[in-house]
Amino acid sequence: MQYKNDNAMPTIFILFGFPFMFCANDHEPIHVHVVKGRIKAKFTLSPVKTVYNKKVVGVGVKNG
Repeated sequence: MQYKNDNAMPTIFILFGFPFMFCANDHEPIHVHVVKGRIKAKFTLSPVKTVYNKKVVGVGVKNG
C-alpha cells in the first residue's frame, strides 16, 4: 500500500517508535495503520486482526 502523505493520518499513539494512525473518513471495518519507513501494517480493531503486515516482526504479530 502506498501512502502519499502519512502526516494526513492523525497518530493515536506511538509504541516502541511505531506510530499507530487512522483516517477518520476511511472505509469499514475500523482499523489502524502502522507506518515507519518501509515497515507497514494494518490492523482491524473489532475484532483485533492483522489485515496486512509488511516487515513488522515481533512477539504476537502474525499475518492474517
